[in-house]
Amino acid sequence: MDKVYFDHNSTTAIKPEVLEAMMPYLTNQLGNPASQHSYGRNTHIAIEQARRQVAAAVGAQANQVIFTASGTEANNFAITGIASNMDSEQILTSQIEHPCVSNPAKAMQVRGWKSNSIPVDSNCKLSTQDLQTQLEAPTDLVSVMLANNETGTIQDIEAVVVLAKAKKVFVHTDAVQALGKINVDFSALGVHAMTISSHKIGGPLGVGALVLNKRIDIQPLLHGGGQEKGLRSGTENTAAIVGFGAACELATQALNDFASHTTLLRTALEAGLSNMSAVIFGKQAMRLPNTSFFAFENVEGETLVTALDKLGFAVASGSACSSASGEPSHVLLAMGIDEDLARGAIRVSFNINNTMKQVDEFLIALKQALQDLRQMTAVAA
Repeated sequence: MDKVYFDHNSTTAIKPEVLEAMMPYLTNQLGNPASQHSYGRNTHIAIEQARRQVAAAVGAQANQVIFTASGTEANNFAITGIASNMDSEQILTSQIEHPCVSNPAKAMQVRGWKSNSIPVDSNCKLSTQDLQTQLEAPTDLVSVMLANNETGTIQDIEAVVVLAKAKKVFVHTDAVQALGKINVDFSALGVHAMTISSHKIGGPLGVGALVLNKRIDIQPLLHGGGQEKGLRSGTENTAAIVGFGAACELATQALNDFASHTTLLRTALEAGLSNMSAVIFGKQAMRLPNTSFFAFENVEGETLVTALDKLGFAVASGSACSSASGEPSHVLLAMGIDEDLARGAIRVSFNINNTMKQVDEFLIALKQALQDLRQMTAVAA
């Protein structure tokens, strides 16, 4: 049986059309985009075309898009760059942020800022009441992700913006997981800064972007030759940027089909999971259509992931960036989930190329894996 990939929230394969768009910039002589000769001008033109494609995908203007080497860099850039131009006050992040948001906020403490977190409820939804209370203290920046990478829960960013702007506080959102799965509109959200990434939507690894309100003042994270309007120095990765632009265009075109198809897959999956007495996290909240995060009582998540991999299914035990730590999901702990149950968490994340047949086969394999693991546990006891 062919291996089935159900871990698209961690990374996706490059789409053939994206690779085709990238190939001339991987195989032909390129010029540095800052050079004045025709090679350099042609490269610059390609980057600016990609910038327009990325901007169009998120309801922004091209001059608001700053290319980076990753979503992680863009998040670090947003947190440290925005705060560094302000008085040393409070930085607020939600308890469920990716470490590339929460850790830079904590790191700013050595420079005089305070870093505090906003609680979420049992469905992974941000507490706007707690946010409002915390905003009574002088605050520089609030960062809340648009959609959680583990549970898929979608946050009400517009409500966050209303509360923050009333206190003249800047708002950043990490929209890496939302791009290509739900409509993402920078202008409509009203945020001051937004992070997106290429490899979550069928584009190449090694390229992301920070989308910025043109009126925001931000300190560069990287200094040097002054590329990207002086905000992100370093010669641009032309092939990756071109691929990112192509991936954004394709993702926008396929957005409705992606949502309807993956919703059907998730519904079938979770019906089967419920029949097996799984606990499905965040089920009552609005979630990304492709994401399901669940656990079984007294079943260790990493062990189940390994068993399923041997049966031909690639799934995750949480965020790919932190699963190697062996610690239970910080997202689930923030939701008040028991630590033992949290250690059993499994994430399935679909793409448009996954099929209902694969879901049916996965449920059969999952049932077998659970039965085998429970028998082993009973023998060991």
